[in-house]
Amino acid sequence: MKTLALLLLLPTIVFAQIHTTASFDSIMNNHSAFSGVVLVAEKGEPVYHKAFGYSDYTKQKPLQVTDVFEMASVSKQFTAMIIMMLQEKGELNYDDLIEKYLDIPYKGITIRHLLTHTSGLPDYQEIMDTHWDKSKVAGNPDILLYLNKYAPPKLFEPGTQYNYSNTGYVLLASIAEKASGKDFIKLSRKWIFKPLKMKSTNIRTPRQKAATKNFTVGHLWNVEDQSFKRADADPSSDYTIWLGNRKGPGRVSSTAEDLLKWDRTLKSERLVKQSTLNAAYQPMTLINKEQSYYGFGWMIDADSKHGKAVRHTGDNPGYKTQIVRYLDAEKTIILLSNNAYPGLDQMINEFTSLIFNPAFSSK
Repeated sequence: MKTLALLLLLPTIVFAQIHTTASFDSIMNNHSAFSGVVLVAEKGEPVYHKAFGYSDYTKQKPLQVTDVFEMASVSKQFTAMIIMMLQEKGELNYDDLIEKYLDIPYKGITIRHLLTHTSGLPDYQEIMDTHWDKSKVAGNPDILLYLNKYAPPKLFEPGTQYNYSNTGYVLLASIAEKASGKDFIKLSRKWIFKPLKMKSTNIRTPRQKAATKNFTVGHLWNVEDQSFKRADADPSSDYTIWLGNRKGPGRVSSTAEDLLKWDRTLKSERLVKQSTLNAAYQPMTLINKEQSYYGFGWMIDADSKHGKAVRHTGDNPGYKTQIVRYLDAEKTIILLSNNAYPGLDQMINEFTSLIFNPAFSSK
């Protein structure tokens, strides 16, 4: 009787799976210009995972779900994790002044200010774009040198405002190296990527990217001939090339599958204690007592209707990325694009409406 009941139930299960896939496909039909990978998961299990478009437009090579993308600023959550791990090990403190570790002309800024983008630091990229010889490749020591050499003023006093700062995350990686005595890239591999078996995730050099067969090419729309061209076709206009040795604000490359492993790890205490993770998702209280909704490497969705939610976006020439994690509901949306598709926010909204629809079931 149990076998008969299961057989009678099977068509319903199959229909539910088809209906779920069809619902996601229907959303993607409205985003036909998107090139990239979509992964939607519930409690760590993918309910939709597909690739669209081309990994290389010039070769018309179809994208695969296993292809590697630049994470751009999604990388910041890994930098923040290294800092959190060092804090737990007692090798630094969030409220340490950065001059304890680095020689820079900006005083009164703490590691916490860097993590939460409340430091008031000027934009290092603007300084480098103006003064750096773009035939050379710059790294963190060069950036620190130019911050000291040109020393543009702070934008505001630390802790008084929020202003998204790539400079802050460059400094965080350099502080991690100073505090640990280890190279930031090696530290990321040893402490995060390898233990979590994120086999496709790394901080790669251009040579390593070229040697990675499933590494996607970033593309930009060329208005003149109405086609996509490689974002790296003009090295001087692609800052990821001439700032290609920087550490901290970007440069992690990964797959949607590896990011899901990362998501699940953050539901555990494998890397840091739960209390440390909880602190990463808390808003920063400014000096005037107002709340700034950026934690440690995560944007906090203060207006979420679906319980606690955090996210991050990434934007490099030719790439756009997003990861959204509904912490209470244990639902995750990962979007990786290699043609800088501008509609990722709309896709996130549509996927969110679907997976929180009472009629939705991934079973």
